[in-house]
Amino acid sequence: MIQNLFLAVQQGSRGLAKKGSVALVFIRDTKNNALGLLHHLTMTLGLGAIAILSVMFIKPDLAVKFKTLSPFSMNEELVEKVDTPAVAPSLSSLMATERQVEKMQIVDFDISANGLHADGKTLSSQRQQAWVTNWLAKRYRVASDATNMLVSAAYLTAKEIKLDPLLILSVMAIESGLNPFAESPVGAQGLMQVMSKIHHEKFEDMGGIKAALNPVANIRVGALILKDYVTRGGSVEAGLKMYVGAAAFDTDSGYGYKVLAEYRRLKDVSSGKNVSIYATTPAAPVQVQPQEASANTKLDIVTENKSIRPEHPITIEIARL
Repeated sequence: MIQNLFLAVQQGSRGLAKKGSVALVFIRDTKNNALGLLHHLTMTLGLGAIAILSVMFIKPDLAVKFKTLSPFSMNEELVEKVDTPAVAPSLSSLMATERQVEKMQIVDFDISANGLHADGKTLSSQRQQAWVTNWLAKRYRVASDATNMLVSAAYLTAKEIKLDPLLILSVMAIESGLNPFAESPVGAQGLMQVMSKIHHEKFEDMGGIKAALNPVANIRVGALILKDYVTRGGSVEAGLKMYVGAAAFDTDSGYGYKVLAEYRRLKDVSSGKNVSIYATTPAAPVQVQPQEASANTKLDIVTENKSIRPEHPITIEIARL
């Protein structure tokens, strides 16, 4: 009886040991299979990533498509708009392509005593810009490519703000001689000699007053100021007088006279006329009230690059005829 019980216990233990060994083998095989599957999956993903990167290297446009499919792309754009400060666009980024220039039509303006008036006539922008660019490059001895970019920027700005591009170019020519890095003793900067410290708010969307030496930003801000002054003054002459800082004075030292003389030359050039690059502007006539004239009448002179009369007036003696 005892022997039978012992044999039964021994057989049971052997069965349990057999079942335990089978479970261990199963667990071991499952573990090995899982590791093998993970290894193969990792290799497959790595090879797939290498293949995708290779294709994107060969065809960069696919990278843009993949980026647009990302759910985070919109959030990244919003973060960039919020965190990235606005900067003035580069000159080349705003230059019109040949196709754009061919399609763009510029309204022909007529400068009169009451301001700018469009007569409805359109000019071939490509041909007009080519003539103007060539003439300005030779007159002011600026490289043709650089002059072309400046003229294109002036035309694009003029088209956007509804101002005569030739008037903008005339101011640029008289103010700086088409030198984008010009600066006057009183702080007027760039192509249009903008007083950046006074008009700093107009440069805020372009990266601050440091953008005053960016040709595109300078042209745009200067053109906006000029248009505002012409509108407020009621005429181009009054606007130019305000632009040079002589609105409160009796004379602008012939500044407006010189700008309009250059404007008339550019107008002739843009219409295909042959204008000498050495053309000069006669001295503006000095108008003196007869009752105020004397043997030693003193006239204050306002500098071209913004007035310095309040602090340092410069005087000359004019003898009575």
